[in-house]
Amino acid sequence: MTSLFDPPGPFDTEELGRLRQRLPQHIHFGTSTWTYPGWAGLVYHRSYPKSGAGARMLEEYARFPLFTTVGIDSSFYAPLSDATLDRYARALPPGFRCVCKVWDQITVHTVSKLRDPARGGQSNPDYLDADLFEEAVLEPHRQHFADHTGPFVFEFQAIPASANVVPLAFVDRLDRFLGALPRDVNYAVEVRNSEFLIPAYFAVLREHGVAHVFNSWTRMPPIGDQLDLTGAIGAPFIVARALLRPGRSYQEAVDLFAPYDRIREPCPELRTDLVRLIETAVETRIPAYLLVNNRAEGSAPLTIEAVARMAADRLG
Repeated sequence: MTSLFDPPGPFDTEELGRLRQRLPQHIHFGTSTWTYPGWAGLVYHRSYPKSGAGARMLEEYARFPLFTTVGIDSSFYAPLSDATLDRYARALPPGFRCVCKVWDQITVHTVSKLRDPARGGQSNPDYLDADLFEEAVLEPHRQHFADHTGPFVFEFQAIPASANVVPLAFVDRLDRFLGALPRDVNYAVEVRNSEFLIPAYFAVLREHGVAHVFNSWTRMPPIGDQLDLTGAIGAPFIVARALLRPGRSYQEAVDLFAPYDRIREPCPELRTDLVRLIETAVETRIPAYLLVNNRAEGSAPLTIEAVARMAADRLG
């Protein structure tokens, strides 16, 4: 007799296709990146090398019945090259939209000592530079990835108290930055400081048509608590990233869950919160991009399958 924690057999892709059809087309499930050898037998049915096969894996990923988006996370560390964008574009079917993280040179307030020992601890001179974003990130996407560009995510990693950035100062700087961006693409903001979730923050996002990223992260309140905040839905689309169970560090999750081939620790609250977001998107008739990380429960594809079944049953 198998249990929830045993390695699953291959998905029945025909049955998953029927499950996908039970869900509204504007509900998009995807994972937070896709290059995981542990998904062999789940998502992938051929062998890939440990590196250098991103585009080929993406092509097979996009054929998985439940996936209609994907989170591109590597772009956080450096803008994607023209060649990489071209390879990804050729791998994806028409209209398959990706949620792309923006280069951290634009969103990091204080230079990390790990990334740059010489300048570690100093203020980042490119922090919230709209011109740099347009030149280094947006224009290459327009030229090489336009048919696959979904929301851009500006991820603000936790700003330490020593930086003396009070919530209203952050919101004011964010307001000026968002106001300087081109308006022909979608943007979303992910904060990792819970004290930034104030009415002024949501008001600024609403004014610019920018989405708050409902994120499950170490020091953030659960997604459901974020959804309950006044003004949390202020854009004509929803973005969520189920990354970690609140209270757990990234490295702890890696040690617990690798190689990501099974559910190791179900999180019913997280699943329920994601279903609530789906119901909200259905009620308001706006698209929802729901991204799941392996570190949330152990295997992102299996978490997505479970949430999709819950949502289909709730929606009838």
